[in-house]
Amino acid sequence: MCGITGMMYFDNRDISDASLHAMMDVIRHRGPDDSGVWTDPGIGLGFRRLSIIDLKEGHQPLCNEDESVWIVFNGEIYNYQPLRERLLAQGHRFRTHTDTEVIVHLYEEYGEDCVQHLRGMFGFVIWDRARKKLFGARDHFGIKPFYYAHDGKRFLFASEIKSLLAVEGFERRLAEESLLQYLTFQYVPEPNTMFEGISKLPPAHTVTVTPDGRMKLNRYWDPMFAPVQRPFQDVVEELRAKLKDSVIHHMHSDVDRGCFLSSGIDSTAIATHMRAIEPIRTFSVGFEGANNETVIAKETAAAIGTEHYAKIITERDFFDSVPSAVWHQDEPVADPSAIALYHVAKLAREHVTVVLSGEGADELFGGYRIYREPLALRPLGWLPLPLKRMLHQIVRLLPGGLTGRNYLLRATTPLEERFLGNAKLFGEDAKGALVRSGRGLLQTYQDPWKVAGQYYAKTKHLDPVTRMQYIDMNLWMPGDILMKADKMTMAHSLELRVPFLDKELFEFARTIPTDYRLGGGTTKYVFRKAMEGIIPDFILNRPKLGFPVPLRDWLKGTRGAELLDQIRASGIDHILELSEVERMLKLHRNGQGDYSRLLWAVYIFALWHSTYLQEAKGYGRERSVTVS
Repeated sequence: MCGITGMMYFDNRDISDASLHAMMDVIRHRGPDDSGVWTDPGIGLGFRRLSIIDLKEGHQPLCNEDESVWIVFNGEIYNYQPLRERLLAQGHRFRTHTDTEVIVHLYEEYGEDCVQHLRGMFGFVIWDRARKKLFGARDHFGIKPFYYAHDGKRFLFASEIKSLLAVEGFERRLAEESLLQYLTFQYVPEPNTMFEGISKLPPAHTVTVTPDGRMKLNRYWDPMFAPVQRPFQDVVEELRAKLKDSVIHHMHSDVDRGCFLSSGIDSTAIATHMRAIEPIRTFSVGFEGANNETVIAKETAAAIGTEHYAKIITERDFFDSVPSAVWHQDEPVADPSAIALYHVAKLAREHVTVVLSGEGADELFGGYRIYREPLALRPLGWLPLPLKRMLHQIVRLLPGGLTGRNYLLRATTPLEERFLGNAKLFGEDAKGALVRSGRGLLQTYQDPWKVAGQYYAKTKHLDPVTRMQYIDMNLWMPGDILMKADKMTMAHSLELRVPFLDKELFEFARTIPTDYRLGGGTTKYVFRKAMEGIIPDFILNRPKLGFPVPLRDWLKGTRGAELLDQIRASGIDHILELSEVERMLKLHRNGQGDYSRLLWAVYIFALWHSTYLQEAKGYGRERSVTVS
């Protein structure tokens, strides 16, 4: 796990080591063990290393035998050993035993199709010296980040946005359309970021840049579902085998490994499989109160026999760490659980360098409760669309608190108009009231329904549940789940691996019939059945908690007023109507609604603005907490 940076100038100018070091130094937390630069006319590559595999030989940038192909690579390739054997048989010569060098020789053998052979997580850039071509790629699911800026004169890339901002003369500007999307999704959907002029390379994409400045993006893979009906028990048995195989591959490292452990089935399944192979350490955090995850996690650890570590996050711990978390995230992500993840990563890094975690299981196997909604709405599914539209208009006129009104509204709303993914904060009218320029922008920007629409258009042949999963695979998972997973763990120089998001496992999971995913009156039905006899019984059917942050209660007290003061001091009063924020807080504190998630979204944006835009000179240092 590392950090990559670099720049390509189309006028073929010399690249200074100092420029590359400026980009590298600001992401030292991603790779505190080693660093390296390489330059040629018009091109410069920079690298920070967290040593995981082949601790002695893994220095980057790395090249092939004749120095015609150079690479900087962030990630892990889990099938690199069989790939290496194949390449050796094809006549390639290796100088190291790293997975990085395997990518170099794969590129020599297959060109841009090298990505088709990789099983793992990655963000890398290759400089093809003979062809004067830059080739970059991001892994299938978007586990590892890849940011870039292309302005016609140069192409900049990095694992984190803050590296791009460290380039002399780079102008930082707010992308207003991204702000509007963020307020709905709680993150900025790919390929946009909150910075004007900076983009995210989407998952499963490659980028090619030529010396004349031409840039081409290409999608090399699509996480499309294709359910196939077959015997239930056959699916159960194959799922067990595929998950075990994935965990084994994800455990390969030359440093100590552990596992995050919550109160749910996903992380428990990973930890149990790991423990069957070797003694491991597990880590959990929680909050005081009825939903304290550490209580169940401790019982689970005892049942499966792990060396367990836990921490209770106090309200003060939580809020004191928010500025540092915001700095590490690069752009605002209004998911309060990111802060809990920040703390469990800090705890784990005191003991191990690599952790495995359960991200991705819900998207693969149908784990979110919202996925059951299409089943609940079936009684009205037979109605013709014109009749649904008419009934919808009638129901809208009914009193707001009337029993059944919300059910009828959702049942008469097409899926494409009611589901944007696992987070939907501000509606369009609310954004128009909150954002000062919002009313005008709302008429012209790509609204959230158009963002989701491109994925709905590709899944018309699938059932509603599977379409919802596909939406989350392309929006929620890379934008929220994997973004916070990477940034909050790398904040502490900790490598996170996600065995559920494995290309081989997905090729099987995509074929699971919908009624196997949501059968037996529960979510992830076939997965729960597959884990019977493997994980403790008391975990099998526990409801998902997902780091339940007591934000609602905290904001009703003095903490709400403190947040409002910080929002006022952040310099966003020319962007947002602070009177609207004050109104939401007043309603929340008076018990007239739960506005905690909306207020949190504004607060995180305010901290981001004060960190990256208002206090421009502070962008290159972590706020409040020292970088590891």
